[in-house]
Amino acid sequence: MEQYIMFDRLPQKIEAAVSMFRYLERSALVMNPEGFYVAFSGGKDSVVIYALAKLAGVRFKAHYHLTTVDPPELVWFIREYYPDVEMCYPAQSMWRLIVEKQIPPTPSARYCCEVLKEQGGEGFFTVTGVRKQESQNRQSRELLEIFANKKADKKVLYLNNDNDDTRRQLEACALKGKRIFNPIIDWTDEDVWRFILSYKLPYCGLYNEGFSRIGCIGCPLASVKIREKEFIRYPKYKRAYIRAFDRMVDARTAAGKTKGNWPDGESVFNWWLYGRKLTEKQVEGQIDIEQLYDTAA
Repeated sequence: MEQYIMFDRLPQKIEAAVSMFRYLERSALVMNPEGFYVAFSGGKDSVVIYALAKLAGVRFKAHYHLTTVDPPELVWFIREYYPDVEMCYPAQSMWRLIVEKQIPPTPSARYCCEVLKEQGGEGFFTVTGVRKQESQNRQSRELLEIFANKKADKKVLYLNNDNDDTRRQLEACALKGKRIFNPIIDWTDEDVWRFILSYKLPYCGLYNEGFSRIGCIGCPLASVKIREKEFIRYPKYKRAYIRAFDRMVDARTAAGKTKGNWPDGESVFNWWLYGRKLTEKQVEGQIDIEQLYDTAA
């Protein structure tokens, strides 16, 4: 135990994050008098960055972007324990978005994140809970970054989604770039939970029920096992997706696009959940991804 305490780096990480918050506050206030724009998802990492901003005593405003596919417990948690977090409502629901795009959201077609999560923060210095340990793709992340849209003809946007992997390092010359601060970029899961427990911070109870991630129900970035668990817990959301896929199939038909092996919304849902890889759960609704995108344009 003595050896563990001797090499405990969490206090230094906390001090470094608080110091950086204070150091960057002047820049944040220059960008917007409200201070930092804290991208608050309600997850454990968001709880930590919110607490660090409080410890630093800097000016900030936390924002939660409702997606219409949020776990009800998460929304209740934020409203009860973080009433000062601003609830930001989307211009349209996930269900309408699916019909409009005429394809299901996938890891390579993440229009849901762009529309439902990445809006807001214009003119602010954004703070996120991105951490390198969360995925291999995040190993190249930096403490300070800017987010550049993949399409050069579009303006640079703030990314308010902790789960996105498309980032690049902050460039001092990019005066018009949107600044992003990731104060816990080098924190481990253990660091996060020790901080939460040490400071007795409230956190969403879904973590106590075996959920390791808390985000959009049915997120295509999650594993099949996690998504199956979510749809068992939230059957109404499963039915809502199927209804949206039904309308999506009708919209594709009206636009002259092929149905492939998608006679209805349920077949789309099965493909969306399990893909075309042959498994013991292979079900009707398998359509080649190439065919999907060839006809989606």
